[in-house]
Amino acid sequence: MTRPPSAAQRRVIDAADPVTGRLRGTEAQLAALVRRGLAFRHPRPPHDHFLTPAGHRLREAGPTAPPPPPRSAASGDTGDTGVFAARVGGEEEAPGSGPARMREVHSAWQGLLELRRMTNPGGAVDRPCGWERSHLVRAAALALEAAGHPPEGPDTPGYRVRATPQPEAVAVHGPDGAMLRACAVTLERAGWQTGEHTDPRSRARYLLASPRRA
Repeated sequence: MTRPPSAAQRRVIDAADPVTGRLRGTEAQLAALVRRGLAFRHPRPPHDHFLTPAGHRLREAGPTAPPPPPRSAASGDTGDTGVFAARVGGEEEAPGSGPARMREVHSAWQGLLELRRMTNPGGAVDRPCGWERSHLVRAAALALEAAGHPPEGPDTPGYRVRATPQPEAVAVHGPDGAMLRACAVTLERAGWQTGEHTDPRSRARYLLASPRRA
């Protein structure tokens, strides 16, 4: 039987970014996780380390020690803990929109594409993976934010991604038809299928989006 990770290694796994699986730890810890098949080193600079599917399964089985608390989302600085949260729109306190946030979003999206490559049949990156199907709102929001669409803020119009009663579908709301159409184009390029609908009560238009399977 394979020896389980040490307590220090397990803390690194438990603190992995929930979206991308990006890891933060010492070189020795990361190298040990790579040898165990629980992590891999990205071939492109800055050569960050990410969880493999086996590492994700171990992490999702439950932490053995509490991970470090995430930084305030309002600060926009998530670099120390590796915790990233895509903006779904309508947050009372949201991360900043400066260069640091743009780098975090870009890194998260690239990590998600890598997760698709590693977990989709045939290494396909043109359609959502299992993680996205189990985290629909966050996955759709990441695709929109990574493409540069503005999320709704306290004083700014933008998109809002919300869960729906329908299986494998989210609703995307926007201030006007132009934004909805732009969001639809982005999601379809990211491997989602979309359709525009009208709320029967408010008469507001919205997108219904679901991950494409093939």
